[in-house]
Order: sequence, then C-alpha cells, then structure tokens
Amino acid sequence: MATGGRPAEPEVIWARPQRAGRGPRPAHSRESIAAEAVRIADAEGIEAVSMRRVAAGIGAGTMSLYNYVPRKEDLYELMVDAVSGEYDLRPPTGDWRADLMNLARQARELMHRHPWLPRLLSPVHGFSPNALRYLEHSLDCLEPLDAPDGAKLELVAALNSSVAAFAGSELALAERARSLPWSAAAEQDARQAWLGSRLASGEYPRLTAALTGGAAPITEAGPDLAAVFERTVERLLAAWGGD
Repeated sequence: MATGGRPAEPEVIWARPQRAGRGPRPAHSRESIAAEAVRIADAEGIEAVSMRRVAAGIGAGTMSLYNYVPRKEDLYELMVDAVSGEYDLRPPTGDWRADLMNLARQARELMHRHPWLPRLLSPVHGFSPNALRYLEHSLDCLEPLDAPDGAKLELVAALNSSVAAFAGSELALAERARSLPWSAAAEQDARQAWLGSRLASGEYPRLTAALTGGAAPITEAGPDLAAVFERTVERLLAAWGGD
C-alpha cells in the first residue's frame, strides 16, 4: 500500500500517470514542479533543492507534493529531463562528426547554464522522455557511420561521459576560484612557478615536452579550455571513425 503518494514498490516516475482518469484536474504539473526545482538549483545550487522549497515555490503543501513526485530522486529525474529538453535537435546534416560535435558543444553549454547537472547525470536517468528523444536523434545523426547500432549507442554514451567529465572539471575549477582568498590569476602564477621548477629539474622529460610543445600549451592564463574541449571531442570522434 502506498503512503502519502509514495509507492510501496519500485516505480518509474514516467509510468505514473500525472492525473487519475477521474476526479478534479491536478493543481500542479510535473513541468511546473521541475521548472521550480531547476530555478532553485540554478540560483542556489542543488543542495538548496528540497521538497519543502519546491512546494513553497509553487504554492503547494510539502506533503501534497508527494502526490505528484513520490521521492526526491524522482524530482531530480524531472529536473534532468526538463533541461534535456533545451537541446536544439535540428535535422542531421549528413556529416555525423559535425552533428555530434554540435551536440557536444550544446551539452557543454547546457552544463554551464545548469552547473548542478553533471552531479545528477546517471544511467538511471538516461531513459526519460527528453533523453529518449536525444538518443534517437543522436543515432539518426550517426546513420552515415558504418558501424553496428550497438556500437553507435556506445559512441553516444562515450561522448556524453567525456563532455560531462570535462564540464564537471571546468565547473569545479570555477567554484574553487570563487572560494580563494586571492585572485585566480595569483593562484595560477604560484602553481605555474612551482610546476616550472619541477620541469626544469629534468626529471620529467616526456611531461615537459607534452606541456611545452604539445597541442595544449599552458600559458600564463592557463590552457584554453574551449580549444582543449574541441580537440578532445574531435579525437574521440576520429577514433570511432577509423582515422
């Protein structure tokens, strides 16, 4: 038996009807609930999202919110699906690498708009309505690639994981910079000086060559992360394309 709207056994939120076949129309919708949760997370971080805060934001009682969203994990799933609807899934161009690069750029931008998103990404949330549309579109983009369908899905998963890891690192660096008692530039200078002293010792010849003569040289301002991102995705796609 369910209590307070919470299921007594495993239940997928998407399989749960938003409203019963009979009775009054619900006062709230999943869309409005997700939008409020996203608003709070964008403004204050994922830690600020609670059933109480969301309920207050939409003008509902905390306990009544459980009739719409049985668990906080379901609320997170609604949030991830809501922002996943922000992708521009335009028709494929026929150039699968360009199309996937476009999706990768959009994913990175999405995570910067919603810095909490990398923390909530999970295979468990991977088959929500907007996620299914994204996956179907990605496979449509990969139609020209001569590879089994299963391998194409693995490519999409690898790409998404790489983008999430990259964006997560960027966001962590930005968060750390905001917490420093000095400027990020001063921090970078100090670390660069220490690294330079270690490289000058001659103990790390291969690392020295990679950092000073590779494709991603470190400058006084640090590496160009946007350029590193582009190269990272390009190499991933080239590896799958047989280059």
